[in-house]
Amino acid sequence: MEMINVALPKGRLGEKVYDFFERAGYPCPSIKEPNRKLIFENPACGVRYFWVKPSDVAIYVERGAADIGVAGKDILLEYEPDVYELLDLGFGKCRMAVAAPKTFRDDPARTLRVATKFSNIAAAYYAEKCRDIDIIHLNGSIEIAPILGLSDVIVDIVETGKTLLENDLEPRETIVPISARLIANKSSYKFKSDEILTMKERVAALLENSK
Repeated sequence: MEMINVALPKGRLGEKVYDFFERAGYPCPSIKEPNRKLIFENPACGVRYFWVKPSDVAIYVERGAADIGVAGKDILLEYEPDVYELLDLGFGKCRMAVAAPKTFRDDPARTLRVATKFSNIAAAYYAEKCRDIDIIHLNGSIEIAPILGLSDVIVDIVETGKTLLENDLEPRETIVPISARLIANKSSYKFKSDEILTMKERVAALLENSK
């Protein structure tokens, strides 16, 4: 049996995804033990898991260090990795949205200043609207950019919207819904197709049954 290498995102999402894989018939009990290991394998099930930073999952899969992995749709849209998207897992649901101060009124005659971690998603969205924008790429604390006058609006992931409200911002437009996706390395999909398709079908069946 060929070993399937699975990149899991560190954190609550990854733990939830692992539980799902376990129920689908790919357990690896050592992953739940209190330790600092990053790689876990169960040769009997032909699976090897490893934890990586969520934003790095797609890189591990694209480069072939992992055969499959789980990444948010936001990462796939922003970085456009050359991978196959196999399945929408429906976990980690949120949305990519434009948010602005409640008092903000857009003036199409002037350039819109947009603060975001997701520069490519924002650029593509406003290009479709033929809107002239100035992208301000930030890596954290996006919400304070409009408050301090650095930007007019922000483009960011919105879950409950609570953080926006606490900072006197409100969502204005939804760009795209976001959820966790099962992705595969293109070469692995070709050479380990039986194993990968079996895993995908088992997970898909579980998803269907859990609806």
